[in-house]
This record gives sequence, structure tokens and C-alpha cells, in this order.
Amino acid sequence: MVKPAARRRAVGFLQSEMGLSERRACRALGFRRSSHRYAPKRDDRASLRQDLRRLAAARPRYGYRRLHVLLGREGIQANHKLVHRLYREEGLALRRKQRRKRVAQERVPRPKVEAPNESWSMDFVSDMLVDGRRLRVLAVVDNCTREALVLEVDFSMSGEYVARRLDRVIGERGPPARIVCDNGPEFASRALDLWAYERGVKLAFIRPGKPVENAFVESFNGSFRDECLNQNLFLDIVDARQKVEAWREDYNSFRPHSSLADQTPREYAQQFNTSFSRN
Repeated sequence: MVKPAARRRAVGFLQSEMGLSERRACRALGFRRSSHRYAPKRDDRASLRQDLRRLAAARPRYGYRRLHVLLGREGIQANHKLVHRLYREEGLALRRKQRRKRVAQERVPRPKVEAPNESWSMDFVSDMLVDGRRLRVLAVVDNCTREALVLEVDFSMSGEYVARRLDRVIGERGPPARIVCDNGPEFASRALDLWAYERGVKLAFIRPGKPVENAFVESFNGSFRDECLNQNLFLDIVDARQKVEAWREDYNSFRPHSSLADQTPREYAQQFNTSFSRN
């Protein structure tokens, strides 16, 4: 199929080389004069494309939905469908691994969490330095506000180490009613069991092989790995701690969270602080 732009060039050729009028040239090519005279409108979305590329370059692992939220924060009003179309046209779409299909099983409903410190979740994430040495990251999340309370980086961690780190968080915001975790040796240790007993915290262990029962921290770990661990090289333990802590602060105070109506975890937590102060 011949495109209108090519037909316009053909009409111009007949006019200049063969001396035909516009009417006769268009008639010979079966091309309407109104189409020949059509002047393409300037792309008035060029600035939106530029802003979208700028934000995507700064946040390479954000999808179009989060980029749409960031555009709104800057006062740029655009329909999310338009943002999605431009996002794909600019080649910004993320490539994600296809997960294997699993047999569907009935899930146990999670207890509803209605206030901060009602329930935390914790887990370990592994990574490595550029020299190949393995790192472990202790992740602790508030299941209500989705705040990343802890991202502690070290080569190894015992139950006593985990207890000391949790004490630091409790000193800042008080103890949780319960902490959901798996049955790893650090979490099932006597040291952590004694720590929980002395502070009145319930350790809620998930069933072995059922990570979905610790879904809040598992979801967080996926974002943490995708947006931080996979995007950075860690030269040494100090460098790893600095980059991980910088990402934690960005996650809590800047990154829009879809389950919180695109608020940041800190903005969502502030609602509870306000309501508590009023009471």
C-alpha cells in the first residue's frame, strides 16, 4: 500500500517534471486534492515523550504505571493509556522473565492488618560482591504501611545478630505484636526465641515450602532485587551498605506503592501518625 507521503511526492514530481496541474496530477494518481494539501500537525506530545524518557532513565526498573504517578507529581497531566502508548513507542517497556505455570492451590487468607506495628515480616536475601564473596541482607517490612524497616547487610548473621538489629528498630517505633518469618536457623534459634518472649512479640512461622504465607516480604524482596541488587555492583561491604540504605530511603520516601493508592510508605504511615495524635 502506497502511503500518503509517497503520493504527495509523486504529485510534486508530475507537477515539476511534466508540468501538470495539481488537479490533473492528483486525478492521474487517484489521490484526493484534500489529502495532498493536508499539513501534518506538529507532535504536541514531544515534551511528554521527553519527560517520560527522562524519568525512565532515572528509574529504569519502573513500569509505565509508576512513571505515570511520577509525571503527576510534577504537575504533568496525562491519561494513563496515553502514557502507556508512548512508553511502548519509545521502547521503554521492561523485559520480564516468564514464570513457569504452577498447579493452582487453595490459598489460606492472610489476616487483615489495620495498623502499624501490628505485624512485621522478615526474611533474608542473598547477593555477592564483585570479588565473589557472598552477602546476606536482612529485610524487615511493616505489613500495614509497607515501610522497609530494616535492610541490614553483612556476610553472616546469627540469631543474636537479628535480635540486636530488631531492638534498634523497636527503640525507634516500639515493638510489633507479631513477626512473620520462615523456619530458617537464625529465626528458629534459641536466642531469637528468648528475645521474642522477653519483649512479648509473637514469632509466626510459616509452613515449610509455603513462601506465599509470607507474601508481604516476598513481594518486597522481588522489588528490592529488581530495582537495587540487580542494578548495582558492590565493591565492598561498605559500598553495599551505602547503596542498599540509599535504596531503602528512596523506597520509603519516594517510590509510589500501588497497594497504597500510589502513595509512598512514609506518606501512608503519616496518616496513622496524624490520627493517633488527634486521639
